[in-house]
Amino acid sequence: MATVISRADEAFDGRVLDGAAVAFGVFDGVHEGHRFIIGEAVNAAREQGRPSAVITFDIDPDELFRPESLKKLMTNEARIAKLAEQDVDTVVVLPFSREFAAQSPDAFLESCFGGSVPSSIHIGSDFHFGARAMGNVEDLRSWGERFGMAVHGHELVAEGGVPVTSTRIRGLLQEGNVREAAELLGRPYALSGTVRPGRGEGHDFGFATANLEVEPLLLAIGEGVYACYATVEGTRYKAAVNIGVPATFADRSQCNVEVHILDFDQDIYGQPIEVEFIEWLRPMRAFDSTEELIATVMGNIQWVRDNL
Repeated sequence: MATVISRADEAFDGRVLDGAAVAFGVFDGVHEGHRFIIGEAVNAAREQGRPSAVITFDIDPDELFRPESLKKLMTNEARIAKLAEQDVDTVVVLPFSREFAAQSPDAFLESCFGGSVPSSIHIGSDFHFGARAMGNVEDLRSWGERFGMAVHGHELVAEGGVPVTSTRIRGLLQEGNVREAAELLGRPYALSGTVRPGRGEGHDFGFATANLEVEPLLLAIGEGVYACYATVEGTRYKAAVNIGVPATFADRSQCNVEVHILDFDQDIYGQPIEVEFIEWLRPMRAFDSTEELIATVMGNIQWVRDNL
């Protein structure tokens, strides 16, 4: 497990980057492409007998610049924790702000490294930085040459002839294609939320649901019904999960994450649940009768029971 240090910490010592082989990026999702870049930094560090590090930001820059359209794959805390699980010595977290982003490319890099000079830096070929994202890989290479830092702009890992990016994974999730998204992430897509009181119909119909409160920024998954696993207090259960506004109750509902946990009857209001999405089952739709709704949902639950 890597050591996580933040530049915002008064005890921060930038010398941890001196001579290190580093991977630099936001890394939302810590997906297959990200892990390749981090792996290249680790390989360089081992070959040269140097320490390895990941440099990232405390938030996704798009949280400041286009929050209305951003759907993050994970929280910042989960992202940093996942980076710390990679085979690196240190994760350096830089505080990101509008003032930080508005610096010229050279000033931006000097702020990032704080006077320390890594031996090499590994980034994606689409890396941009500084005011209005004017800096690119060639600018970084020119800066690095002045200080003896090698710059490696790696071509993005591709699957099916298409680069693996966080944007691609978000698109798959919006389509409900959780299986392919999981292949690119290297694990099932997951989200977490706190259980809040819901409408209550499920309990009356015989399939009580936990209504999750999830920040819209973190709801990257598209509407539909899914076969999932739900983790409650460290125990993993099979679950059928409804994402979106139930059409049958559209007049009295908002976009929801409703989780029916199989073989579970505990009171978990106010508790956090993590949901892993395994398979898309069906789209959201209105039902002609309560009987049809109940039969369909019970069929979904049985599929989860039989197939997960």
